[in-house]
Amino acid sequence: MDGAIRLVAPVVLPCDPGCSVLRDAVVDIDGDGRIAHVGPRATAPAPTTPVRELPGALLPGLVNTHAHTPMIALRGMGGDLPLMRWLQEVMWPAEGRLEAADVRVAMASGCIELLRTGCTTSVEMYFFTDAVIDAVSAVGSRVVLTPGIIAAPGWDRLGTWEQMRDDVSARIDATGVRSGPGERIELGYGPHAAYTLPSNALASVAEHARARNALMHIHVAETMEEDRAQRAEHGSVPALLDDVGALGGRVLAAHGVHLSDDDIALLASRGAAVAHCPGSNAKLAAGIARLTALRRAGVRVGLGTDGPASGDDLDLWAEARLAGLLARVGSGDAAALTAGELLLMSTREGATAIGRDDLGALEAGRWADLVHVDLDDAAFVAPEDDAQLLSNLVWAGGSRLVRDVWVAGEQVLADRSPTRVDQRAATTALRAVAARIRG
Repeated sequence: MDGAIRLVAPVVLPCDPGCSVLRDAVVDIDGDGRIAHVGPRATAPAPTTPVRELPGALLPGLVNTHAHTPMIALRGMGGDLPLMRWLQEVMWPAEGRLEAADVRVAMASGCIELLRTGCTTSVEMYFFTDAVIDAVSAVGSRVVLTPGIIAAPGWDRLGTWEQMRDDVSARIDATGVRSGPGERIELGYGPHAAYTLPSNALASVAEHARARNALMHIHVAETMEEDRAQRAEHGSVPALLDDVGALGGRVLAAHGVHLSDDDIALLASRGAAVAHCPGSNAKLAAGIARLTALRRAGVRVGLGTDGPASGDDLDLWAEARLAGLLARVGSGDAAALTAGELLLMSTREGATAIGRDDLGALEAGRWADLVHVDLDDAAFVAPEDDAQLLSNLVWAGGSRLVRDVWVAGEQVLADRSPTRVDQRAATTALRAVAARIRG
């Protein structure tokens, strides 16, 4: 931790439910890396800690609710194929050549990219758990890691699904769901999908997750082709999950593109959340998720980039803009998702979707995960107007405005450069891994 400090900025966006804009405001960070106070400078308590004046705006770190960040080493491979061919013909064979050291290098480079876009937390489904944790710990970002559990051809090299499940359970039993400085590491379960695991595996993994109050993160209804057998037997993947008792507890359904009204109602009634990944869904021609219907039904929805091999970037601002554009086109409503609502989906609502009430907003008691953005940019034509500032930030600004980032009160990005690791060396190492994997 960097120690207790008061940050002062002309604009603070706490991402409260009303998406307030605070002017000439402060954010107090305590010595444990949590937020102690947020509010206008005029009514703030007298400072008892060092004060740092910043230009621009402070807002919460973004929450990426679905990613496979180590796939950054495979970025662009098979870029013009539909999902199943892309997975089976390109991705899975390439991933079969990845070793733990490769995953650590790739995850470290991806964490830097995430921080440079203002994303402090990513929900990751991947393998080589220790390598991912080591990379996150080195860079200083935050992760909700749901190690992959799969029973598809070629993946048995990493063990059976039972062994994958039991490894996660043993880790949680040993360290708890959250661990590390600033609780930067959270562990959950990542059953890949209903079409890559038998029904009894889905039921068993869900039982292990519920027993530990851990997140279960699973791909659901991403394309029409992937789960024909499951839909023929159960009607839909949500229905299958419900039939086997896998929709209880903390459940995050990634994608949720092809959902019926009944599916959406079922997810809502069971309290399941959806990670909406419009960029990856569009690039793979998977379809357009029914975002407005999900939100109207009360389903918690966060935004995700998916993996950088299908996304192809890790920019949640771009996902927010695309989500808003598609929602407006799909509904014929030019106000279907406002700038404020998109900002909240990227922050507070993303945290809510993964069951984290200690992230995603600048409020006393939450972790001090903050982003400092530049307002001295042509994106802002009337920064003194609250509505215009929010609109310009989301629709015209985005990740290029990010200058500094704090995680648990520690500055991990300073003037767009990571503070803990060498960015140039990380990129060089990533390219060496990519060259080897591509042959």
